[in-house]
Amino acid sequence: MAIIPFDRLEGSIWLNGALVPWGDAKVHVLTHGLHYGSSVFEGERVYGGRIFKMAEHGERLVNSCRIMGMTCPYSAQELNRAAEETVRANGITSGYLRRVVWRGSEMMGVAAQANRINVAMASWIWPSYFAPEALEKGLKLTIADWRRPAPDCAPTQAKASGLYMICTLSKHAAENAGYNDALMLDYRGRVAEATGANIFFVRDGALHTPTPDCFLDGITRRTVMELAARRGIEVIERVILPDELEGFEQCFLTGSASEVSPVSEIGPYRFDVGALTKQLRSDYMAEAQGSVTVAVAVAG
Repeated sequence: MAIIPFDRLEGSIWLNGALVPWGDAKVHVLTHGLHYGSSVFEGERVYGGRIFKMAEHGERLVNSCRIMGMTCPYSAQELNRAAEETVRANGITSGYLRRVVWRGSEMMGVAAQANRINVAMASWIWPSYFAPEALEKGLKLTIADWRRPAPDCAPTQAKASGLYMICTLSKHAAENAGYNDALMLDYRGRVAEATGANIFFVRDGALHTPTPDCFLDGITRRTVMELAARRGIEVIERVILPDELEGFEQCFLTGSASEVSPVSEIGPYRFDVGALTKQLRSDYMAEAQGSVTVAVAVAG
């Protein structure tokens, strides 16, 4: 089946305050965001025509702009209304929304104080991030060569486009080697996250997850922690070292795109796609679709 390039899809894109035909949403090749990475974005899932955690994504987008020294020309509330307008205009009931803010082409150089801050939103039908059969068996991860940078070396609390350069390199290397994704360590050699998702481990009925001090504390990550708390499942945020992976029973990834994705292996380490992982995946999908019922704690 032929893949249609994204620039040839049909529909409407919200660009700087108005919906325009999909093919007319263009930027110049000398835009600062392309050359210098002065761009931030949000990726959001749409379930039943509703943008999940829309308010949280809108607030994070504005905060990412602030961290990157860009004044967003719209408030979080205005961005959210535009996001809903974009989803409706494209008739998306189950899919994805991408919001992006970037510096334009008025100045070309490292300094770009006079550049316009542009905002765009697009929405399209998008199924599971990973193949269903991979999710059923559990994802296979390798360990990336690249590491997440220190917070004094990069704006690690912004969802900034430039921070994903090493993620692309790591995911390409993983897929070329036959894996689904890669685990990234941080600058200290501690477990951090996957290339586009946070990570959780299960041991003795409790969840363990790395402290997000040099990578994003994901919106899906926080949602899963809330769902676990409702079930009385202990969640432990802490430093996790690579040699601890051998002692965990289960593992899963969380992200707006990834949702809750079971992991069966990371390099030489193996994990079960167990009951607790399956329960939290089910709880998350129910929450995202608007109707979650929580009863008693589930054993690992």
